Amino acid sequence: MIREQVKSAQVEAMKAGDKEKLAAVRLILAKLKDRDIELRTASSVPDDDIVVVDVLQKMVKQRRESIDMFKNGGRDELAAKEQAELDVIESFLPQQMSEDETRAAIEGIKAEVGAQSVKDMGRVMAVLKERHGTVIDMSKASGLVKAALS
Repeated sequence: MIREQVKSAQVEAMKAGDKEKLAAVRLILAKLKDRDIELRTASSVPDDDIVVVDVLQKMVKQRRESIDMFKNGGRDELAAKEQAELDVIESFLPQQMSEDETRAAIEGIKAEVGAQSVKDMGRVMAVLKERHGTVIDMSKASGLVKAALS
């Protein structure tokens, strides 16, 4: 479903002559093709939307790290280019949970698995990723889980 949205966005960008968006969409499609090739030998293949969201989340994380590095290095023009790519990539991701919703989910899981300390962080993170991995930025969630268990 999301893959089809990406493909139709490619056609729209070509017709509109939007070179920046077209380049970002082509990057997404290339990463998806790489992932499809990796999954050819997998014993079990997850749902297509899960694969697509996973790829998009990794791309978002890479772009955010690049933006930080470029800003720290005084390369604002490269940071702006990365931000434009990030905006296109994020437009295909499902609506992300708010910080309050994430905290509520963490508290529910924490109570469910009986987590008491930071030692239980792995169990909480595993359940969180399993249930909400497609709608939560796991890097931000990690900090929230750590804070909730401290």
